[in-house]
Amino acid sequence: MARCDHAALPGGDENGHAGGMQVSTPLPPPIDANTASVSLLDLTKSFRSPGGPVHAVRGVNIEIAPGETVALLGPNGAGKSTTIDMLLGLSEPDTGHVHIFGMTPKEAIAQGAIGAMLQTGAVLGDLSVRELIDMMASLYPNPLAIEDVLDLAGIADIAGRRTNKLSGGQTQRVRFAVAMVSNPDLLLLDEPTVAMDVESRHKFWESMRVFTSRGKTVLFATHYLEEADANADRIILMARGEVVADGAATEIKAATGGRQIRGTLPGADLDALRALPGVRSAEPRGDSITLNCSDSDLAVRALLEAFPTIRDLEITGAALEAAFLQLTTSNGDQP
Repeated sequence: MARCDHAALPGGDENGHAGGMQVSTPLPPPIDANTASVSLLDLTKSFRSPGGPVHAVRGVNIEIAPGETVALLGPNGAGKSTTIDMLLGLSEPDTGHVHIFGMTPKEAIAQGAIGAMLQTGAVLGDLSVRELIDMMASLYPNPLAIEDVLDLAGIADIAGRRTNKLSGGQTQRVRFAVAMVSNPDLLLLDEPTVAMDVESRHKFWESMRVFTSRGKTVLFATHYLEEADANADRIILMARGEVVADGAATEIKAATGGRQIRGTLPGADLDALRALPGVRSAEPRGDSITLNCSDSDLAVRALLEAFPTIRDLEITGAALEAAFLQLTTSNGDQP
């Protein structure tokens, strides 16, 4: 597993206020710490600063079942990196407990149960890609076959290339290979597709689906919200050191915003559109209009009755980005 230098991120004000909106979504019954892939219990972590203590993590409770793919989201300073560091044993919590398959992080890492791909750290130089993967495999009791790792990471074609001759995207895929060569039951990824182009990102998530189809658990942090929406079974959203939402992407989006209706309506009367039942707001975009709705069924019926010439109608769900901003922005502060 690649080593990273610990860097704490500040996590909000010093008064313990989470702010924002708390989403209540139905969750499965609690999982026993001995069977959960990840069990974080009442974690807190603070750091000293010239202005006083910075409360980076405030009473975080997270349980992840075996086989889940979970996205950890939040703005800069939300406490994600500090939480990940405690999960990996790189930092000790002030209070609370971390269990990985019923073990401490250090025990789980020693058994090769965790693979991690972090933002910091670099691959070793002066080795070929194959030599690096082979060397890392030798450190673990039950590693994956080298050829399988090269194929799964999509780097078989550069296996003979020196690591200091790789592009940014190729280096990311090599780091992915290093993370999974131990055959971990839990794979932790921190911004895994940074520096990858669109095609590489697509291939990366194809590889991840193959990996998770084997019953593996994945926890990943990303700023690409569309990746979380498309690839996570569940999303955990942090802000100001606390978990402010936890559930499927559809649940979070439904709880924080309604649907949108789009259509073509030249010369639209915006005041009349805003007055329609079920409509929160109306925005013009050229000859098109966008209605943000609290009740899209009611709104679309009223829209067709009042404006029968409207065409090219589309009804879409709220975007994850809108839910993210609503839940992580407090008192006008931008994430």
